[in-house]
Amino acid sequence: MKSSNALNLFFASLIMASGIWGCTDETDYKEIIYVGTFNTRGSEGLYVYEFDRDELSFTPIQIISDRTGPNFQTIHPNGQYLYSVSSDAFSEDNRDGTVSAYRINQETGELTLINEQSVEGRGPCHVSVDPHGEFAYVSNYGSGNLTVHRINADGGLSEAVDVVQHEGGSINEQRQNQPRMHSIIPSADGRFIYASDLGIDKVMIYEVDRGTGKLSPAPTPYVENVPGSGPRHFTFHPSGDFAYSAEELSHTVAVFSVDKSTGALEQIQRVNMVPDDFEGRNSAADIHTSPDGRFLYASNRGHESLVIYEIDASTGLLTLVGHEHTRGEHPRNFSVDPNGEFVMVANMNRDNVVLFRRNNDTGEMTFAGTEVHIPAAVCVTPLFLPM
Repeated sequence: MKSSNALNLFFASLIMASGIWGCTDETDYKEIIYVGTFNTRGSEGLYVYEFDRDELSFTPIQIISDRTGPNFQTIHPNGQYLYSVSSDAFSEDNRDGTVSAYRINQETGELTLINEQSVEGRGPCHVSVDPHGEFAYVSNYGSGNLTVHRINADGGLSEAVDVVQHEGGSINEQRQNQPRMHSIIPSADGRFIYASDLGIDKVMIYEVDRGTGKLSPAPTPYVENVPGSGPRHFTFHPSGDFAYSAEELSHTVAVFSVDKSTGALEQIQRVNMVPDDFEGRNSAADIHTSPDGRFLYASNRGHESLVIYEIDASTGLLTLVGHEHTRGEHPRNFSVDPNGEFVMVANMNRDNVVLFRRNNDTGEMTFAGTEVHIPAAVCVTPLFLPM
């Protein structure tokens, strides 16, 4: 199946925002689901399933056990490679974490290891890919730094071509006593990356040297979140005019307007992610827009829900639609499929991935009646393979 240039650009923007790859024309395709896990309760590594959206079924294909706790993964814009991070020590001599590059079998979805590199830091928790497919970006929560790796012609990764160490902290003495890098999202054109650091309450903005991969502070080098909020994950509206930050510690969403020429962010709204009468403990995790840009979803750990907002297309501002229980505990990550038909939620503490149908008109979700047991599931990433 050959996609048009317009579709390629559209789905490249989806990868940038959500870490997914898809195709929506009428040609037959096979749908693969990759699930990263933490190393606990019998998890064996990175799980690979085939998803049948007609039968609402998940068929196991493969388990990759090269590394324990492959906690986050993303897919290259060409759909041929997958990148996964693990806190496993890179080697006996290098105790920093590891990023692994895999080749995706285009007929089966199975993975074959290409190579691995040190992430030059501790506790890697997120990996993303440049929309041009030239660089991979790794966020190291434990050491508060980030690395840039060039993507080679065979899909493998180079050693880090740049390492940026953040400094400072914020007002939460337990969680913000040092930098805590949590995610990196590139702009659609690849000129800028947005690095959410929970520890310093800032989304750092870097300009990318397209020749070397080196990073330099953008003209406006950061946007400062409310003290104690803890920016965790970040996503763009498909238009690129607005962006949304899931703030873990305050379980809020900060809304920004985006200056595409300079990369600068300006906060225009901030909304609570849980009902006003909720009294339990809660923290925000993941955040994504629907493919058509009409709705925003973010996950609550504690309230055990996805909050749903309607997006005003002209202003980017949010209006609450409601909440959907995730039928699990600690929904760390979720994905909205590129067709907009389903949402898949990884509930880490209930050891399941739960399937929801999505209403394109209202944004609301309903349980589809299907879930799959996966120990300590933390990241779910779909891939469409042409047949």
